[in-house]
Amino acid sequence: MISREKALEILHEFTKSESLRKHALAVESCVAAYGRKFGEDELKWSVTALLHDFDYEIHPDAPDHPMLGEPMLAERGVPEDVRRAILSHANYSGVPRVSPLEKTLFACDELAGFITAVSLVKPGRSVHEVEAKSVRKKMKDKAFARSVSRDDITHGAQELGVELDDHIDFCIRAMQARAAELGLAGEGAQSSPEKYNSD
Repeated sequence: MISREKALEILHEFTKSESLRKHALAVESCVAAYGRKFGEDELKWSVTALLHDFDYEIHPDAPDHPMLGEPMLAERGVPEDVRRAILSHANYSGVPRVSPLEKTLFACDELAGFITAVSLVKPGRSVHEVEAKSVRKKMKDKAFARSVSRDDITHGAQELGVELDDHIDFCIRAMQARAAELGLAGEGAQSSPEKYNSD
């Protein structure tokens, strides 16, 4: 298994967008938390999540992402089971989701992005203000974060065998634990003392 540092190196080599890098970290926070819960190899789960969209900027169109990215990961020593999980997170790849890791990555990908979007429209722009019920409410608003597949979120929880509300709550808490790293700790946490005091 490659190290988390190596995975971050690969991510940063191909992903220049700060929001995409943050998305990788958000998905990692959820997937790694499930890895701990399930007693799995947390490093493997973290590396998989960090790299799942590493090639999105250079291969923005399906099916190039992640199909063309997979051999690039092989060249960099990323294990086959990690590459398979990354392929399986794309419904069009033809790679079925079988392992717990594959199911968890799919279940967390779109949801982590959606929780981020909900966090950023909260008054304090903080994931600490987000609850499962507010996520469910926003999921019904088709105009909100329209690029996020609600079907993928719903089916992901079903494949994982967890209730959707429990899944949302679990991922919110996982992201709250790393809020500062994800840029979702709130405006006060990222502003100058002067601005904070004047709020």
